[in-house]
Amino acid sequence: MAMPCLTTGSSMLNCTTTMALPSATVLPLRQPFLVPSVVKFSSRYHSLKLNFVDFSSRTRVSAAAGEFADSSNCNDSVHTSDNHQLGTINMECKLVDSDDLSNQLKILKSVGVDGVMVDTWWGIVEANSPQQYNWKGNVGDDVHIPLPKWVREIGQGNPDIYFTDRDGRRNPESLTWGIDKERVLKGRTAIEVYFEYMRSFRVEFDEFFEDGSITEIEIGLGACGELRYPSYPAKHGSYNSQPQDTKFFCDGGDYDGAYGRFFLNWYSQSLIDHGDRVLALANLAFEGTPISVKLSGIHWWYKTASHAAELTAGFYNRTNRDGYAPIASMLKKHGTALNFTCVELRTLDQQEGFPEAMADPEGLVWQTSHENYDVVLNAAWDADIPVASENALPCYDRQGYNKILEHAKPRDDPDGRHLSAFTYLRLNQALLHEHNLREFQLFVKRMHGEAVEGL
Repeated sequence: MAMPCLTTGSSMLNCTTTMALPSATVLPLRQPFLVPSVVKFSSRYHSLKLNFVDFSSRTRVSAAAGEFADSSNCNDSVHTSDNHQLGTINMECKLVDSDDLSNQLKILKSVGVDGVMVDTWWGIVEANSPQQYNWKGNVGDDVHIPLPKWVREIGQGNPDIYFTDRDGRRNPESLTWGIDKERVLKGRTAIEVYFEYMRSFRVEFDEFFEDGSITEIEIGLGACGELRYPSYPAKHGSYNSQPQDTKFFCDGGDYDGAYGRFFLNWYSQSLIDHGDRVLALANLAFEGTPISVKLSGIHWWYKTASHAAELTAGFYNRTNRDGYAPIASMLKKHGTALNFTCVELRTLDQQEGFPEAMADPEGLVWQTSHENYDVVLNAAWDADIPVASENALPCYDRQGYNKILEHAKPRDDPDGRHLSAFTYLRLNQALLHEHNLREFQLFVKRMHGEAVEGL
């Protein structure tokens, strides 16, 4: 499964792809190791089962590669407890240690992983000059890669290309959707820039598309490669207000008034319209190749009436209103799959560790909540689009894996719905420790529907 992420976030236009892995046990690597954005090396597919229930479609397990740069300002990205992977690809797009990476990929293949995902960022590929693309390497999604230098230079003279909050603070992590159709990027609109970036990727890796190695492209549509507003930047501590401390989101606040409903409808629709515009061109750039989009799991404040965190991210999801159905409908229009995060999180753990956050990741993921509306996975399945997922935090224990398996194929779902693919975050030395690797191998076997003794 592959996912080029064209992101208008962090480093914008993050690309991911998937490449098929030969059936041989030794992973052949090209020199230099040229992996397009999210590159997944997948074994030839066969009929797979999960929890001993046959799937009508193939389910794949991929692992995301480690971090590739040396700094991070993206607070919603996944950080590992191990730093050995830092610098796998440096800022000059060069692979630092191909032998080490080759050995790690061989280990993943030996335990049955279907693919490996790596991100490619606009801030690296088109860094210095417009329409000058460098596809020599990839950068992971949990590091801070700024927007291209030439875009930041434009921003110095025209800061309105960035999102701006009520206090006038600019957020250079993303370009505002407001310039999607405005020719402010050296004569090009933002949408044109994104399309030409995607087209460059498609041309550069034509051989991988033509021979069927690249099987899917993930398009990043917002901050950190996800479809959302940059609503919780790490460097602005003042964004940590509790809903009850604000006039807009408190009980009986403006969010539930006539103006609040008008504003939130406009705000969420602007996000959906942005996704609609980019995906229309993505289908042109990658004609014939499946595409997907990553949706962030905003589970904090889920148990409050306002769902403030989701609303600020652009998901108008609150009492008696399913904010994810319109997104799923837009994805359906473009034949796009949904990749959702945080499937390993348990609500009980969140309540014990962060009770003040009123979080409910399990309710958000797929269950029907106490407010009687379906949430993310159900919204996608109801729209009849493929659903993939990934974990939000490092996961090495059986309890977390069991939660992933539970969401991957709900046992009591009368329609037999299931995930089409799962991406594990992430490949690092901690995962390869003997005990952790053994647990991970058991998880992969169970995800593939293989019987495991004692389980």
